[in-house]
Amino acid sequence: MISRRALLVGGGVGTAGLAVGAVVERTRLRRILGWTGPDGVVPSVPPDPVSVTRRQSSARGCSVDVVTMNGTAGFPVCVVLHGRGNTARGMITLGLPQFLAAAKARFTMVAVDGGDSYWVPRTPSDDPQRMLREELPGWLRDLGLGEARAVLGISMGGFGGLVYARAAGLPAAVLSPALFRSWDDAATVGAFASEAQWSSYEPLRHSPPSRLGVWCGEEDPFCDAARELAPHAEVAAFDHGEHTDGYWRRVLPDAIGYLGKVLAY
Repeated sequence: MISRRALLVGGGVGTAGLAVGAVVERTRLRRILGWTGPDGVVPSVPPDPVSVTRRQSSARGCSVDVVTMNGTAGFPVCVVLHGRGNTARGMITLGLPQFLAAAKARFTMVAVDGGDSYWVPRTPSDDPQRMLREELPGWLRDLGLGEARAVLGISMGGFGGLVYARAAGLPAAVLSPALFRSWDDAATVGAFASEAQWSSYEPLRHSPPSRLGVWCGEEDPFCDAARELAPHAEVAAFDHGEHTDGYWRRVLPDAIGYLGKVLAY
């Protein structure tokens, strides 16, 4: 099996390298022909209010940003988990404040820094899941907000979001979730201490949240894995698209609409 990471970076040698090259070339051709679907755009509306606070996380052993979007007192809270190579502030750049405003969303989104951890402990001194469970509730109270009632995860954040949602009993919406169907795939990202640790967290090896929405592009290297969530999801959408901001911006209106319905109850 060709690893998801190899597909993402287009690497590899020998026969595997030729196969990866063919996949990358096919995706490039589909993009040129417009067959990967159009990029979504950030809505041209004034963004919902945004605030950024800095918190010291003992669970992660560092300070982290907490980004609040549409932080109206009394609104239900959706926690946002970013992808690899991104940060909580990156959710502002992605356009979440504008998407919330365009949807007239009656809920708050709160993003927090998780590093490049896949939102699981790399070491005992850096445990993003413990931060979410034990520290985030207090930070939300300090901000005058209620407890988390849903989670939105993107890419790596989809992995972490499903782990968090399962532990906390929350609904989840995941965009291009970076899931792994085998340890050979998971080992390539260097995020897990061992096969046993990966298996203990891998969402495909555990029961999914009772309420779930999943979106993934058909040209995304994680698409086959994401499809395994479909039978358990209230909403499962697989259209042409890659593992890019352009795809996520295209499907965010639907994901925000789904979250709005979930949080209305």
